[in-house]
Amino acid sequence: MSRAERERQILDAATVEFGRRGYAYASLTDIASAAGVSRPLLYAYFGSRDGLHSACVRQAGSILIDSLSRVRSDSGAQGDYPSPLATIFIALERRTQYWSTIYDHTLPRSSPGYAAAQEFQHVLTTMSALCLPDTIADADSDDRSLLHALWFSTISTTISWWSERPDKAPQEMVERWLRLLAPLSHAATASGPRQLDYALPTRARRQGCGSRHEPR
Repeated sequence: MSRAERERQILDAATVEFGRRGYAYASLTDIASAAGVSRPLLYAYFGSRDGLHSACVRQAGSILIDSLSRVRSDSGAQGDYPSPLATIFIALERRTQYWSTIYDHTLPRSSPGYAAAQEFQHVLTTMSALCLPDTIADADSDDRSLLHALWFSTISTTISWWSERPDKAPQEMVERWLRLLAPLSHAATASGPRQLDYALPTRARRQGCGSRHEPR
């Protein structure tokens, strides 16, 4: 096996580990074992844990961006553009750990991979924002900020769920996402006092939401 092939093998194993456990909890021993190499070889190829992680971030970001662009380009050549949401899921098929590696909340600002992750996040945010409705252009800055936060939180949670069920096809994930989010939004706005009271604990219902009582 050539050095380049060995490096790719290590990077693939490391990206799965960093994506699954996060930067803070990833194990170099497990990475070496999954790649079928020794820990000293990891250091020989990448210099340090941070060097290996940075290489994983760069690979994950580049592949995701290229995949998103290619899905749109290939579909456009056939005159059949997928929805922006479908584009994301198609690009992430069998590589959900790539998203987790880039959007890693355990990654410290001081780490070498942090700046690279931020750059890829910016590009992916711009590309993924195509999924958001055009009406937000007229919204105020706080509304736009909250909508972006809700969007990425929901997408990231869905990708995390998907990573544990890799047998699900991208189109199935899109349909599931749309099927569940619509009623969830309706439930949040349609619930009235009667439904809310039903969900309260027995003691709270007995006392009433508006009653005043001394804490015990």
